[in-house]
Amino acid sequence: MQKFRLLLLFIISSTLFSCSADYKIKESIESISLTADSSIKITGETIVFTVKTNNGSDVTNEAIIKVNDAIVDTNTFMSNAVGTFTVQADYLGVLSEPLIVTFQDGSEINFVKRVLIEDYTGTWCGNCPRVAHAIDLAKAQSDKIISVAIHRASSNPADGSYDPYNYDTSELETYLGMSGYPKALLNRMTRWQPLEQNNITQVINLTQGENPKLGLAINSQVTATNINLDVKAKFAKDFQGLNLVVYILENGLIHEQVNYTTFYGGAPYLTNFVHDHTLRSCLTPLFGQPLSAVETGVGKTITRNFSVAIPASIENKNNIEFVAFITGADNKTINVRKATPNTDQEFEEF
Repeated sequence: MQKFRLLLLFIISSTLFSCSADYKIKESIESISLTADSSIKITGETIVFTVKTNNGSDVTNEAIIKVNDAIVDTNTFMSNAVGTFTVQADYLGVLSEPLIVTFQDGSEINFVKRVLIEDYTGTWCGNCPRVAHAIDLAKAQSDKIISVAIHRASSNPADGSYDPYNYDTSELETYLGMSGYPKALLNRMTRWQPLEQNNITQVINLTQGENPKLGLAINSQVTATNINLDVKAKFAKDFQGLNLVVYILENGLIHEQVNYTTFYGGAPYLTNFVHDHTLRSCLTPLFGQPLSAVETGVGKTITRNFSVAIPASIENKNNIEFVAFITGADNKTINVRKATPNTDQEFEEF
């Protein structure tokens, strides 16, 4: 009799425990959430879904996912056609809120618009601080400005126009047909009218208006001796005749600067002057690396890899900066992006 009572007590306890466990599990699943890695994709791309309970448990593999009421076999979905789809998840009879996802052909996308300033300058050039000062003024008004200091004119220390950072861009300057220094070019082909500090609006205006239909993103890795660079471009319309230009710059270079201006204190020689954004190497031809029209259609994304040794001219690898831009058939810059070492950028799209 005693054994029977013990057995009965065991059965009752087990039953209560099991019911309690089931009750707790059911109580814990009050709701589920359905999320996507992106609610907007280009046709041909894949959306990845995740299903979680209200307590954070990932139940994606156990959930039933429906797109427009049709069950999909996995937690991914892809469409080759433009359209909007309604997605819902079901886990143990608990339904998620409907999620709307959209596939576009890419033409709806715009990218952040930036302006490139190529400043042809020289440490020996007394009027050149005028442009450097104007660039400072422009950047104080907008964060959409990317500048490159192209030092000219001689690498011979015996010459009066010697510049230790001289970089030969004579091919490009001949094409531009503009002699003398300083000169600053906006988006490569438009002269920034002197006196530049009085024409800041000329630069600011170029950051406004219609946003470009192509964007860039830079992934950079810099080791003790090497540079590995992925430059990506994405297109929201069909392009032809494009070229990609990639620069390696260096910041924080210290060298005396001749000064005929009243800027930077007005001294005739600016000792320990800091030269930033100085062009040190071009990883493509100066006029750019051609991009095939097959690659530059709406919705397309391309990647160009550059794996090189750190240029011998670089004084401090920690001060390296990368600038990538794409020009059209008219050699005008369509868009530009910069990056520091060891960064992984996303496209600036909206």
